[in-house]
Amino acid sequence: MSITVKNVSKHFGSYRALDNVSVEIPSGSLLALLGPSGSGKTTLLRIIAGLEEPDEGAIHYQDEDATRRSARDRNVGFVFQHYALFRHMTVFENIAFGLRVRRWSRAKVNERVAELLNLIQLGGLEKRHPSQLSGGQRQRVALARALAPQPKVLLLDEPFGALDAKVRQELRHWLRRLHGDLHVTSIFVTHDQDEAFEVADKVVVMQAGRVEQAGGPMEVFEHPANAFVMRFLGNVNAFKARVQRGRAFWANMELECPDYPQDHDRPATVFIRPHELEISHSRNGVPSLEARVVHISPAGSVAKVQLLTTNLGDVLNVDLSPSTCSDLDLKTGDKVYVFPRKVRVFASDNGI
Repeated sequence: MSITVKNVSKHFGSYRALDNVSVEIPSGSLLALLGPSGSGKTTLLRIIAGLEEPDEGAIHYQDEDATRRSARDRNVGFVFQHYALFRHMTVFENIAFGLRVRRWSRAKVNERVAELLNLIQLGGLEKRHPSQLSGGQRQRVALARALAPQPKVLLLDEPFGALDAKVRQELRHWLRRLHGDLHVTSIFVTHDQDEAFEVADKVVVMQAGRVEQAGGPMEVFEHPANAFVMRFLGNVNAFKARVQRGRAFWANMELECPDYPQDHDRPATVFIRPHELEISHSRNGVPSLEARVVHISPAGSVAKVQLLTTNLGDVLNVDLSPSTCSDLDLKTGDKVYVFPRKVRVFASDNGI
């Protein structure tokens, strides 16, 4: 079941929640709607589900216009952030609820619930109530309940947002494996870029009711469409610069910038991710910035180093492998030279 969102707009009073949004969701794919709070992600999800109607535009399921269809007629499964399980019902009855509403036979209900309990790895817990389960187990029951009526589309609104970091990580991997088995067309809302990149086949980055970029996780991460996407996708160093005639001028460096070939110079921002900077105790014959080591955090899989540039007073955050950090034998106060392996430049963005 492919889904096409065509030029959808939605207002709540004077507030514009969605502004001419178009998205393609291929059949069997897992798509993430990614963006900050207020970007329109959940509103778009609810319109796709049939829980809201757009002011303008259309929603197509496969080749059929579903814009005015009810949520029930669209045959979608919906998973909420806070589980929304029935507290007075057992795990079995929670999963079976939608099947009983649809008047499935007792035998088919029992067969389907047993199948789903095995799928979510909670066999033997069917007689427990939600209060007797962990947060991760409750969210798996909520997912099984949404899958029970065999929906054509599965929609998840911040499904792991109420869980702690470790459980979120485990459930992300579990959801990815589950989707690989079921291939149900799925859309989930998140503000966590790591979650989106780990789980989704396609990522749609939203801001202020608009789509800023859509593509595969690697494409979006390596080739951000604009400064907003660059800033939103994790930690980044940002610095004021100028661009002119295909060159960007930052500090004492000139950087290639073919996207801006114009003769007149323009303000710009240079973006460098922490892992795309290198540190040396000598200049090594390449353009570099002199800096002092301010702080070193060597714990974990990445050593984080904070530097202060000598002449500019800019702070640089650098991520090194533990072995590289150990080889450099860095100490607070050391004078070092830092140079970028990769930079991205966007003109006319002064909001540093």
